[in-house]
Amino acid sequence: MKKLLLALNIMAYSCSYAQLSPVITSWIINPDTNTNRGYNNIPSNVELVQYSTTDVYVSCTCIPGYSIGPWNNPNVAENQNFVYKITRSPQPNTGTLTSIGLGHIGVLTNGVSIFNADDAQYVNTIWSRNGYYFEYPSFDNCIGHPQQDGEYHHHVSPKCLYDQTDSTHHSPIIGYMFDGYPVYGAYGYADTNGGGGIKRMRSSYRLRTDTTRTTKPDGTTASPAGPSPTRTYTVTTPMGTQNITYPMGCLLWDYEYVAGLGDLDSRNGRWCVTPEYPNGTYAYFMTLDSTLTPAYPYTSTGTYYGVVQSGNIANGPQNPGGHNTISGATTVYTGTTGVNDMQKTPACEIMPNPSTGYFYIYMDNKSSNNVTGKLYNETGQLIQTIDYMQPSISYTLNLTQYPAGIYLLHLNDGSQDVIKKIVKAN
Repeated sequence: MKKLLLALNIMAYSCSYAQLSPVITSWIINPDTNTNRGYNNIPSNVELVQYSTTDVYVSCTCIPGYSIGPWNNPNVAENQNFVYKITRSPQPNTGTLTSIGLGHIGVLTNGVSIFNADDAQYVNTIWSRNGYYFEYPSFDNCIGHPQQDGEYHHHVSPKCLYDQTDSTHHSPIIGYMFDGYPVYGAYGYADTNGGGGIKRMRSSYRLRTDTTRTTKPDGTTASPAGPSPTRTYTVTTPMGTQNITYPMGCLLWDYEYVAGLGDLDSRNGRWCVTPEYPNGTYAYFMTLDSTLTPAYPYTSTGTYYGVVQSGNIANGPQNPGGHNTISGATTVYTGTTGVNDMQKTPACEIMPNPSTGYFYIYMDNKSSNNVTGKLYNETGQLIQTIDYMQPSISYTLNLTQYPAGIYLLHLNDGSQDVIKKIVKAN
């Protein structure tokens, strides 16, 4: 009888633990929205994660925990009050595929929107502009900005969310697309079966050699043709008359997909083994080139790989998407640590150090979960607190308003305390 009860207890524990799949546990949850606030005093990161037997609901403001702004456009980041619905059982779409359109196409683990490469403007009526090229001057230091409705977003790999320079570890999950499949950073296993070491995932798109822009990437005639990349055009804008050029790469049709050229398919993804999905999953990757510059198509393009649930993507101006209602019973996920967390220690790298103002804290991927960071000045005064710091995530300390000197960052996971010295230079 005792053996039977023990077996039942183990089964109950295993079932409960199995529920905490990556789509539930990967989010950066704000432990206290009253004190943990970002841009314009808006609660930052994900406010609440709830899950049912079929779906995960992610409530977020679309404001990250890292410092954002300023950006060179008139828009202001605002609380979007999103509730995204992500399926727990993503399925490949064997029917009519869903196009990856404008606006948010997925959500990062900190609740910030993922956009594709299109900036929603055209040249010669049909040539879509490359948002990374045309909007780059308006990006902030984290390569993001808000659109006209105040939705802060990233068109490319979010460098302040994870360590893009770490080429020795598989990148963490940094988001989910709206078909329920994970989005990873730039690095993955060399082999799709999880072997071969770690490598940077290479896009299979390349810049076309056609300099006349008379054809589309599939070889069909483009009517009208695109602007010549060798000419300077005079255009009238709200800012007055300007001379503008259109070099190759500034329009989306300047790129062509070549199967097998890189590691990824036309959607910038592949079916593969990852640390969180040892049995394999379809996964999207945010691509960088060898200089860590965003590489086209940056996030994803074309169509979603899987079946997309309704409610997340825009469906007309009156329905911008991302405001789902929860109709059934759910369980709240609070960010509870795993059973092995006590065997780990808080571990991080701080870069740059010294710095004149901004410090980026990268939590090691082997660090314990839910670390609390408390920053003290030379007199022992507590000046900043960062709660629930998670492995493989980058955090920002803004010390521009504080005097030069030595500061101590205490990292505590509930059982161990690690102290890091931070030097604020003049």
